[in-house]
Amino acid sequence: MSVTSPTTIDTTDRGVPLLAHAAMRFLVPIWIGSGFFVLFEPAPYELLFFVVFALAIVGGMKMHWRTNNLLLAIMCFIPPAYIAVTQIKYGTLMEALIFTTVTLFLMLTAYFVANYISESPWRRMRTINKAYLFAAMLSAIIGITAYLGILPGGDVFLRFGRAKAMFNDPNVYGPFLMLPTAYVFQRVLLGKPKDMLVNSIFFLILFIGIFVSFSRGAWGHLVATAGLVFLLNFLLEATAREKMRMIVLAILGTISLFVALLGLLSIPDVQELFVQRFALVQSYDGGETGRFGRQAWGYALALQTPLGTGPSQFSSMRITEEPHNTYLKVFLDYGWFGGMAFVWMILMTLNRGIRCMAIASPNRLLLIPALATFVPMSLEAAIIDVDHWRHYFLVIGIIWGITAGYDKVPPPRTERYLP
Repeated sequence: MSVTSPTTIDTTDRGVPLLAHAAMRFLVPIWIGSGFFVLFEPAPYELLFFVVFALAIVGGMKMHWRTNNLLLAIMCFIPPAYIAVTQIKYGTLMEALIFTTVTLFLMLTAYFVANYISESPWRRMRTINKAYLFAAMLSAIIGITAYLGILPGGDVFLRFGRAKAMFNDPNVYGPFLMLPTAYVFQRVLLGKPKDMLVNSIFFLILFIGIFVSFSRGAWGHLVATAGLVFLLNFLLEATAREKMRMIVLAILGTISLFVALLGLLSIPDVQELFVQRFALVQSYDGGETGRFGRQAWGYALALQTPLGTGPSQFSSMRITEEPHNTYLKVFLDYGWFGGMAFVWMILMTLNRGIRCMAIASPNRLLLIPALATFVPMSLEAAIIDVDHWRHYFLVIGIIWGITAGYDKVPPPRTERYLP
């Protein structure tokens, strides 16, 4: 894949119904921003997607050929996933069908986002970033204020004493904040000095929001994502002067975050929960029926069931909890071939992101935070179930969209573009 000479980024409006196109510009950020509200299902995110998708069809949105492999993975997933539904022994067929259909729906949202972004990566990623940052900031503020007890009725936004905001689980809420945190962190590192204070405040709020989720996976994810954003920008994008600035910012930022963390830990309840959650292995992880024990049993079960067991069957068998391992779960829920299609989608996404990272382009600044978010999230999938995380598939779509439109770059200018 090569990068062509800079071209304008707004050439896709010709020949499409103007009303549908204008409506999409209005509704896409609302759809993306609605991702923070999932207290009930179907959530607004699902309902709004159908409207956006219909507008895209009317507006004549093109399917980019570089997203064909993503579509192929989805098509390969469908037959074995629905065959696996017929293998259920517990629950109803309708429940299993709904579960698998939701997975397929989320995969299709990734394909839609990929093609939406590929037409105009910079303009459309800025739309997505603004909407996602607004949703993340609102979600983080709700989580922080609820956890600190200063939000009236805030208990509804907590679970087991941990912030979850408008999600059902703190372990989903924390990773939801990660992508906008990565883009904000990149702007802190490379952005204009006059914007540094605002972006630093955004980053601090998101950092505290992730912290009060008390999700070990989210904590590790944040460290890994921030590290990758810093390293990739330092090695691939920063000038010599910017590298010096980044080193200074890293030292000052680490000290500031450490002070903020100490301030939070000065609260006895926060300290107690932090010590409890900071342990690498929790009481529910060890033993035959713990997280790792049931995963070992699950792999043995998966080897015996090539057609899969069907969705949500594992927790009704010998062990009463899910395996909390996406790479095991997809083989059980969707069969061997459905599981392979799902993993193939992940591997292709990683491959595309890493390959394009080696190509110098303004679009690399779009790609770095997305890839830095996706790599740790894919590792985190080994200890938690991500196959129904809306933001997981959004990140997949973003990576495919940026790489599909990698040769569509903004017009040249003297100052650096930042998403």
